[in-house]
Amino acid sequence: MEIEAKFAVPTFDAVRAALHAAGATHVGRVLETNRFFDRPDGSLRQSGCGLRVRALQTLDGPARGSSITFKGPLAPGPLKMRPEYEVQVDDAGSAAALLAQLGFVEFFAFEKRRESWRLGACEIELDELPHLGCYVEVEGPSTERIEEARRLLSLETVDNIRASYLGLLVRHCQTAGITSRHITFSS
Repeated sequence: MEIEAKFAVPTFDAVRAALHAAGATHVGRVLETNRFFDRPDGSLRQSGCGLRVRALQTLDGPARGSSITFKGPLAPGPLKMRPEYEVQVDDAGSAAALLAQLGFVEFFAFEKRRESWRLGACEIELDELPHLGCYVEVEGPSTERIEEARRLLSLETVDNIRASYLGLLVRHCQTAGITSRHITFSS
């Protein structure tokens, strides 16, 4: 079960300073390419589920592999909680081709810059997305641990966002009249 909180921030400066002050460990930075798939009838999205292939380009820190992830529907509650199943893969392109051969269709893709930190039992992600800006994700084993990390990062007055990055980007593209379904930092 994935349990996380997400917060929009103007920049990462204050969060990085709080991470250093709290004794967090910097893990590394990556550039992600996230490709989303669905059945031809859109039934995964309609049921609140997601199927993603993620390719990673390591910018610093230890190399991390690509993955296929299935996320189930959101559970009720103040934090984002949902079942998650993830499998590491050697080749994201081959994984995407496999899903296509199984009948899934790619409907959206986007890049994301991610800077990862470890704070106690929580993973802290500083995420930058094209068109959307800066976000902090706090993922942990329980609501209590996430709220503790939130306080340490001085994010207790910042609204928690339950929407996924995919949902935020799709909504932004619709509002801004962007027709591309492949959102990159250069687009």
